[in-house]
Amino acid sequence: MITSASEQGSAFSFGTFPLPVTIAPGASIQLPVIFNPTASGYTTGVIMLVSTAEDPYLIMQVGGTGVANANPQLGVSPATLSFGNVTVGSSASLQATLTASNAAVTISSDQSTSSEFAILGLNLPATIPAGQSVPVTIQFTPNASGTASAKAGFISNAANSPSVEQLTGTGVAPASHDVSLSWDPGAGSPVGYNVYRGTAQAGPFEMINTALEASTNYTDSTVVSGATYYYVTTEVTAEGRESAYSNVAEAVIPSS
Repeated sequence: MITSASEQGSAFSFGTFPLPVTIAPGASIQLPVIFNPTASGYTTGVIMLVSTAEDPYLIMQVGGTGVANANPQLGVSPATLSFGNVTVGSSASLQATLTASNAAVTISSDQSTSSEFAILGLNLPATIPAGQSVPVTIQFTPNASGTASAKAGFISNAANSPSVEQLTGTGVAPASHDVSLSWDPGAGSPVGYNVYRGTAQAGPFEMINTALEASTNYTDSTVVSGATYYYVTTEVTAEGRESAYSNVAEAVIPSS
């Protein structure tokens, strides 16, 4: 029966080993010993067990070498995020990956060098365990046509802080759209027509021509990409009387 255990050397300790413990003849048990070095280099210790055996003292020499932790590193991949062409006023998002190596890395802050690029998805401070990765989203919102570039930097306890990712993208002007309308004249004798537009099929509708339209054709050049519009027309007589709305025409504007 083992009745007690002790150790010499601050770097060594016992794991879970309840005492007293009885070992049957021919049987064995495991003795967990933990090595927790506090400095670099080789160190020794002594483990001693006291039992009811004929020789009650079992003394074991133990040793181990402490090595310094490698400096933590924060990797950013890919090294460059290229957004390509993005319409001015709209946004595009791409995902990057942050990876901690050698040791855990704590990110304390992040920053983009341009307001056109925003870093999303990180709740700071954020700690990444060694060997683990977290995603981060970068959003590009160009405010003018032309090529844009910036850097996304991540401040941390890593040896390579700040870790930087290159960002590029090109802002392109929104495509120009218009709606061409034509209609058949009514049975009356109008001197002109009014054109009305709304964003719902049942209205309300707002007149968009600035003067009475003499022809049965009209071009609306004030539409917005991605929107849907509904149009009606009315006839106006020489006396100034205006007819009821015509049938409703729908126009869907492309988003680019």
